[in-house]
Amino acid sequence: MPAEIEKIIKKLQEICAQAGAKLTSKRKNVLIVLLNSQTPLSAYDIADRYQAQFQESLPVMSVYRMLDFLIKEKLVHKLETSSQYISCMHIACDHQHEAPQFLICDHCGSVKEVGIKKPLVDEIERSIQGIGFTLAHKQLEFHGICKKCQKKSVST
Repeated sequence: MPAEIEKIIKKLQEICAQAGAKLTSKRKNVLIVLLNSQTPLSAYDIADRYQAQFQESLPVMSVYRMLDFLIKEKLVHKLETSSQYISCMHIACDHQHEAPQFLICDHCGSVKEVGIKKPLVDEIERSIQGIGFTLAHKQLEFHGICKKCQKKSVST
């Protein structure tokens, strides 16, 4: 396991212990699969990669339960527009997290997580509530083309 992932897992075990949550070996391994991925993964992709990486079968329903735990603990995000999952980019940092916003490249599938300042999210929510709508999620997803893919299309 790469040193960076080892460092993240150690920090997560401490965070989970402080929160009274248990980062089981299977939950940890699902997270490792996501940490090793350069693009978001579906639960089926995670189950396949889990099998390949850990030589152990993991039912997709179990993957979903583990993902629910990891999302609840703010270790993983679900991309609502594609029903795929990514590890939180701020997973092992010590600062307060902002509301996640995802920039999704429609060419290569890469995802960049950036934060939105709380006052802006609060203003958006007030505006939405003003018309009688209640938000289920405060996560934004924007689709477009990343810088790398833009450079490729210019050079071809």
